[in-house]
Amino acid sequence: QVTLGELGGGLVQAGDSLRLSCVARQGSLSGYYMGWFRQAPGKEREFVAGIRWVGGLTDMYGDSVKGRFAITRDNAGKVLYLQMNSLKPEDTGVYYCAASDQYYSGNSYYSAPSVYAYWGQGTQVTVSS
Repeated sequence: QVTLGELGGGLVQAGDSLRLSCVARQGSLSGYYMGWFRQAPGKEREFVAGIRWVGGLTDMYGDSVKGRFAITRDNAGKVLYLQMNSLKPEDTGVYYCAASDQYYSGNSYYSAPSVYAYWGQGTQVTVSS
């Protein structure tokens, strides 16, 4: 099991950058497929980015953030990052990190929230225009 916690949310202006962190408060992130999701008021939870901790699949991004966001991890298995550049008002929402212990050979399965067993409490990101 792993307990996740997000850090780094805040209020920024359109065009700014922000980096979110997801830390393992208990356990390690190694061995999981890690994802970032976000949820805006009145909307469903949306896949943002994902990465497998070791080997195999490359990173993956939701269409709305490709080219602007980057998901990375440390080598110690303790911290996952989401670098967000060129932020837009539509990026506003609560951002969650999540860990999946399910193995799939393809990336696409990991865009579904249902495959993730562990979730952080979320951090608010607000982008003003």
